[in-house]
Amino acid sequence: MQEAVTVGLDLAKQVFQAHGADADGAPLFSRKLRRAEVLRFFEKLPRCLVGMEACSGAHYWAREIGALGHHVRMIPPAYVAPFVKRGKTDAGDAEAISEAVTRKTMRFVPIKTAEQQAAAMVLKTRSLLVRQRTQAVNALRCHLTELGIIAGAGIAKIDSLIAIVRDESDTRLPPAARFAMTAIADQIEALKQQASKLEDAIVREAKVDEDMRRLVTIPGVGAITAATIKALVPDPGGFKSARHFAAWIGLTPKPRSSGGKERLGRISQMGNPDLRSLLVVGATSVLRYTEKNAKAMPWLTGIVARRPYKVAAVALANKMARIVWAVLTRGGVYQRGNSLVAATVTA
Repeated sequence: MQEAVTVGLDLAKQVFQAHGADADGAPLFSRKLRRAEVLRFFEKLPRCLVGMEACSGAHYWAREIGALGHHVRMIPPAYVAPFVKRGKTDAGDAEAISEAVTRKTMRFVPIKTAEQQAAAMVLKTRSLLVRQRTQAVNALRCHLTELGIIAGAGIAKIDSLIAIVRDESDTRLPPAARFAMTAIADQIEALKQQASKLEDAIVREAKVDEDMRRLVTIPGVGAITAATIKALVPDPGGFKSARHFAAWIGLTPKPRSSGGKERLGRISQMGNPDLRSLLVVGATSVLRYTEKNAKAMPWLTGIVARRPYKVAAVALANKMARIVWAVLTRGGVYQRGNSLVAATVTA
């Protein structure tokens, strides 16, 4: 029997599917594997190219199978879908992966280390806590509004509502409402404290990590954004250019061209939405500074005068993404000239 040169592995929680093919792409085997059998199967298999979709648990299995001597490549699921012939089955998915992984023009996902995954977990946990706090704040505002109690906009104004809830001498709240609102107030304060602990840990790491220290020199890039970039972009050198990096984040126009006519639409919104949002928010803060100091950044002042405010923020976020790529790949720190256009990266 010929040895498999390529193996497509369809990941799952308990039952995996492996599809082996020879050098010509001819199928050799299609086998179901229980979770406990996966590593034993690849231990006995001669070294080969193993492909899998970049999904939940993929980085773990890529590290474990790669440690056995196999060459592992992860593919975005959207790039595997065109190779599925008909229907959605585990065997069909594994066959599609084994075919897609051999394509010369295929794009692959870098394999993350356990430490990089842990850093991403810190950021995702903080994001979850912030969302939960926002939900609790909105619930508190809505319930108190029913009783005619309101506060100004912004998270800082919520303390006045919590004080009203805890003030038992305030007769505007019936006992049942105070009992329920106290639970929400306790949750808001607990979530705020937990999120603050994670933010403090991220800031401490940003002061120690060399790459993050260089990233925060870019206007609009803070500790949270730098940590997100470091965790979600393990190999910035895998992008051919700064434009490819910005396009991956989703900050470039989506082309809809045909018949020789070029049409550019809205931003593509590819890549990670959290990273894109952070860069746009950071760009917005830079625009606020530009409004107060018009002579500081003439390029931005001109864009704001010609284009809508949000379009200018996205354009600046695109440029920030390109500067981030240059800082990470070339080394050095960010230095600003007369404008962000004249920005340079110096060692």
